Amino acid sequence: MTPDLRRWISLGSEQEVAEECGGEAREKLLFKFSRVRRKFGTPVRFSDRNTAEAKDGFVECASYPDSRFSITRLQRDCGVQAVPRILSSSAQTEWKGLRSNAAQYTSRELSNEEKEGILQSDSLKDFCQVVTPRMLRALQQEEIMNVFVDDWMALGTGAPTVDSFGKVHQDLMIYQVFSVHMFIPDKKISCINWHPCIQGVIAVALTDTTEEQFTESKPSVILVYSFADPSKPQLLLECPDGILAFEFCPSDPNIIVGGCVNGQVVLWDISSHVTHLQCKLPAGHKTSINGDTFDLEDHSEKKTPLVHHCAVSALENSHKAPVTDVRWLPQTFEVTRTGIPMENKLQICVQLVTCSSDCSLLFWDVRTSKPAPLERKLHSDHRQQMTLSSAPDTFKHLDRTWKPLFKVSLPKIKKAGEYAPLKFSLDQYTCRDKSGSSPDASHGHDSLDAPVYSQLRMPSAKTLTPLEDVNTKMYIGTEDGEIVYTDWKLEKDDGGRLRSMKPLFCYDVHHCSVNTVQRSPFLNDVVLTGSSWNFAIWREGVGDGPLFLSPTSEHQCTTACWSPSRAAVFYIGRADGNIEVWNLLEKSSEPVQVYAHHTDSKITSIKPCTVSAKQHLLAVADDYGMVRVFEIPRKHCTPTRNEIGTVKKFLQLEEEKLKDLLKRRDVWSEEKKAVEDNKKKTFFLIGTRRSGERSTHWSRGKHGLQRVPVAGGENPEEPRAAADRRHRTRDTEPPPSRPRTLAFDFEELITFI
Repeated sequence: MTPDLRRWISLGSEQEVAEECGGEAREKLLFKFSRVRRKFGTPVRFSDRNTAEAKDGFVECASYPDSRFSITRLQRDCGVQAVPRILSSSAQTEWKGLRSNAAQYTSRELSNEEKEGILQSDSLKDFCQVVTPRMLRALQQEEIMNVFVDDWMALGTGAPTVDSFGKVHQDLMIYQVFSVHMFIPDKKISCINWHPCIQGVIAVALTDTTEEQFTESKPSVILVYSFADPSKPQLLLECPDGILAFEFCPSDPNIIVGGCVNGQVVLWDISSHVTHLQCKLPAGHKTSINGDTFDLEDHSEKKTPLVHHCAVSALENSHKAPVTDVRWLPQTFEVTRTGIPMENKLQICVQLVTCSSDCSLLFWDVRTSKPAPLERKLHSDHRQQMTLSSAPDTFKHLDRTWKPLFKVSLPKIKKAGEYAPLKFSLDQYTCRDKSGSSPDASHGHDSLDAPVYSQLRMPSAKTLTPLEDVNTKMYIGTEDGEIVYTDWKLEKDDGGRLRSMKPLFCYDVHHCSVNTVQRSPFLNDVVLTGSSWNFAIWREGVGDGPLFLSPTSEHQCTTACWSPSRAAVFYIGRADGNIEVWNLLEKSSEPVQVYAHHTDSKITSIKPCTVSAKQHLLAVADDYGMVRVFEIPRKHCTPTRNEIGTVKKFLQLEEEKLKDLLKRRDVWSEEKKAVEDNKKKTFFLIGTRRSGERSTHWSRGKHGLQRVPVAGGENPEEPRAAADRRHRTRDTEPPPSRPRTLAFDFEELITFI
């Protein structure tokens, strides 16, 4: 039923609804838009335009503070929880080494009466009568030998030295520090070498720190420091350009050869300054440097001698790139212009080898092939008569005209081009003369017995005896990381011209520039090569690859060198300033010890030195121009029992492992080839039934194995309709009573399934 309609009675609810609803409280604004009639109905396009250009169509309503209105922040509920922070902290007390302390006190003195009583006492007289014969005997013995030498410390073996606290030194101890930047700024150290005869004398070669050193020739120097006066260099060797490598002559240490950045080879003679290097000056006497090239202030009376170079090679006949390594040939032999080793009758070093990244090695001879004028024939003491400021005339016959004896190039084995050598190592051939004495016995003779090089002549090859047992092969490290083993002797081609032989082998094991190629001082056939990320150990006569290849390092390595006292130990300098010590007999996968943060910059060169049986030093040069000399701990310089024999056994085992690995690789390659050949074959699945024989052909297609039925079984030429009928007839027969025979390849069947 429809309810009856009744009048609505207001109870006030509509007022509440009206209050809650928002209404218009302001008067409406009336805008009038007009448009030209011809534009009615045309499409409207909206676009952006710059407000600066629309002066009449843009009104800016910038915001501004109005004091008539204020916003009241409503009350809100929020919670805050206070949680204490968790901090992890630790403290470690480290041994900081020895520290020198001093204490001042006032002595307690006796009175004059007490002193007089002691001097007149009978006990003092009796004491003097007892000890006087002992003192006289000790003084007599002191004239015969030094009684104050500690015989126990002078022995080669014994307990390691300890400090006053009874702690054995296991770290590198700083021994001496030389700063190059105190005298010659804006230079970095490229190479360092110890003097072979005078202990405590070290030479430092410098180059520019900027990239312009390879484009512009700037004069440089080689600084010679001494432990007697470490505050300043004792000698300055003038260089026409920066020096990257230099070496003392083994037979005459007063002769120094260096390779410049511009490719030239330089010779110096320091025989007139040997007395200056050997004399010990007071350490507190500071002198400054004042030379023709380096204009520094002079605040003292004594100046550092500046030694001018004796000879420099002709620029057009030198290397076309910086000389990266230089070596003297041993004094036991010399080579001809074709690289054939001959007998060296003089028994002095007269030839040297240099290498550069211009893909060549150059052999040089310091003798002349032409007779010298009469005015050059001087007495052997002509070196002592020249002044400190004049250039020695030892190699005046070579100055600006020096040419290499012959050139060795490095053609690549399998492709066109040549290898770019950076470092190389020669076999130090040693022999004995007819008298039975070793030529090395004359090492380090006095400058008075030094030969007059200007009077030496290159003998004819016909008058010399060839040496058949000299090893003319050498290891070479390239800028691309290859290790090349080649022969320096030249051969004739089909046209009769001399050319370099192709290397015997080349292995790319370093993958970046090689910075070290050095032979072991104990095993002459063992060579250490190093690069920025790994190192390798090679053995001469093993052409299958390195005997030992280190894992890739996480830190960049810059240089390496063998230990002069242990056959299994060598040192590696890193770019972060750390020094790694490797011992092949303890660990071969990682260094036995890492001396961290001995310098804050990249290590550029390290050279060890043996002072005595119990004292071994390690000179470390960095990129900031600092040379730090460390004392090596006893555990790294004292050899173990029969260490050389143990190292030989270790290398023999590594050689056997290498041969076994190569055999396994051959077997693996043959197996892999057989598997690949089997994969290319066609496979058949054959089923035999009692009523007949059916064959199914499986072939490899682009979708894998595919079944191709052979129509008719025995007759492939049978029509397909007859074959289908035959198959339908055979399919209605009962199952066979004998098992099927399958012929398949097991690997392919699993793949097919």
